[in-house]
Amino acid sequence: MDSKQDFIKFSYSEQFITQPEMLEIKKQRSQLLIGVPKEIAFQETRIGLVPEAVAMLVNNGHTVIIESNAGKAAHFPDSDYSEAGAQIVYTSAEVFQADIIIKVAPPLPSEIEKLKKRTTLFSALNLPGQTDEYFKRLMLKKTTAISYEHIKDKTNSFPVIRSLSEIVGNTAIYIASDYLGSTEHGKGKSLGGFSGITPAEVVIIGAGTVGEFAARAAIGMGATVKVFDNSVYKLRSLQTKVNERLFTSIIQQKILAKALLTADVVIGALHTVNEQALCVISEDMVRAMPHGSVIIDVSIVNGGCCETSRVTNHSHPIFKKHGVTHYCIPNISSKVPHTASYALSNFFAPIILQIADEGGVNTFLKNNQGVRRGTYLYNGILTNKYISDLYNITFQDIDLLMFPLH
Repeated sequence: MDSKQDFIKFSYSEQFITQPEMLEIKKQRSQLLIGVPKEIAFQETRIGLVPEAVAMLVNNGHTVIIESNAGKAAHFPDSDYSEAGAQIVYTSAEVFQADIIIKVAPPLPSEIEKLKKRTTLFSALNLPGQTDEYFKRLMLKKTTAISYEHIKDKTNSFPVIRSLSEIVGNTAIYIASDYLGSTEHGKGKSLGGFSGITPAEVVIIGAGTVGEFAARAAIGMGATVKVFDNSVYKLRSLQTKVNERLFTSIIQQKILAKALLTADVVIGALHTVNEQALCVISEDMVRAMPHGSVIIDVSIVNGGCCETSRVTNHSHPIFKKHGVTHYCIPNISSKVPHTASYALSNFFAPIILQIADEGGVNTFLKNNQGVRRGTYLYNGILTNKYISDLYNITFQDIDLLMFPLH
């Protein structure tokens, strides 16, 4: 019995038709030149990239140029960076020729002059301390400038500010504890935690991230904590996060004044409105506070929330007014630069890798709305409406620049 085998038959023409091969189209990955200059702003001790982050970037094919001694104040020696694969240079002019500049403080006029055209700059903006000249200088350089304190993440929060605020809140309590325990500047009093001894009273104004971590630290040291804020939601959230039944209140002048009468420490950490802090502690309230009590006005970076506050620095950190010690340093995290540098680096390094994966800054900004929110100059064009209104500089919406209407 014959067995027949079936075959699939193709027509003559089908056999010779070229069949296209379906290949995955990959984005063109960029190799980036990243520069990290030594900070020359007054008492700026932090650095934007730590050695471990540099090693990660170099291992991914990027070139990182570090100015000599850029990390010295944060206890990152040049040897750590060179071992990580960075190129150590001895002039800032060499660093500012990089495609991407990573800074902590905003560039000073002398640094802007060294920027090559069409550089991408990551740094703080510190808007209250700027002038129209700052923006005009950067615009002439066709700079794309991104303010890390205005960048948002997928949860609509500010990741860099939150990370630094966690450090600031914790550090503020340890600073307050040090001055409160001083016989010269404080009461010679500990925050508490001892059986049979009344703990110190800490009043925190502001229930944001700084307030939350200040509350955690103060509770951990045994103090009694009272928190004031104008947002019931934030107060409720803070209680949940610290897992404690704290005294909380909306900011009402009579209740706040009463709390200040017996306060040993006040942490001013009120959230800002349009870059301006809300002044809620009057001079009369300060005058009524116990002698030797301590005010740490974290909000001084935006003007302060205490009428008697004025900016101080790390060389002269405090002054006394009505017998109350005031500590009003804008960049408190620079007091712990090693830790703060890690917070910044943990943000910058992944951003740079994403820029490379997307094929460059322009494509990256198109695909990342949160970083676009922090971009106040795009190729020399002002893209921040608030800055435009403040300094009467022509503004264009960055979304329209990147996604023009046809």
